[in-house]
Amino acid sequence: MRKLKITELNRLSAEEFKNVEKLPLVVVLDNIRSLHNIGSVFRTSDAFRVANIYLCGITATPPHAEIHKTALGAEDTVDWKYFNDTLDAVKELRDNGFDIFSVEQVEGSVMLENFVPEKGRKYAVILGNEVKGVRQDVVDASDGCIEIPQYGTKHSLNVSVTSGIVIWDLFCKLSRL
Repeated sequence: MRKLKITELNRLSAEEFKNVEKLPLVVVLDNIRSLHNIGSVFRTSDAFRVANIYLCGITATPPHAEIHKTALGAEDTVDWKYFNDTLDAVKELRDNGFDIFSVEQVEGSVMLENFVPEKGRKYAVILGNEVKGVRQDVVDASDGCIEIPQYGTKHSLNVSVTSGIVIWDLFCKLSRL
């Protein structure tokens, strides 16, 4: 097997990306501390054509060299918006007809593999702080919670890993609708 050259991958240009149809998905970052995690979410969102990223609270915004280290330019292709408070982002999403799900371990959460999106609906997923997770008042304002099942000794995943798993799963499910 021969590794493909970058020129053989037939990726979209930044201009083409801006104009192509996006996944009906907004990723909300609720007080993410790590600039590398933020950059990683941008890069994953670019890979799967996420419509928008909402950066909330202490979550840093582009342009920033440390975000760029992991985003590698995706911070320039994926549309984003900043909110002082995550609840303001939730309100805007709700006003625009999004179904809102926090990715969190809560009573009554739906395991990711059991989450079934509906055709014609728009979705937002909220990813929480690396230590505290999604704020309880944001969980309360959500339509539900999605949980990634885990079978080892640790009780959580890194937020950039979580975003990759959730975005990929939703990309697969939403692309089939």
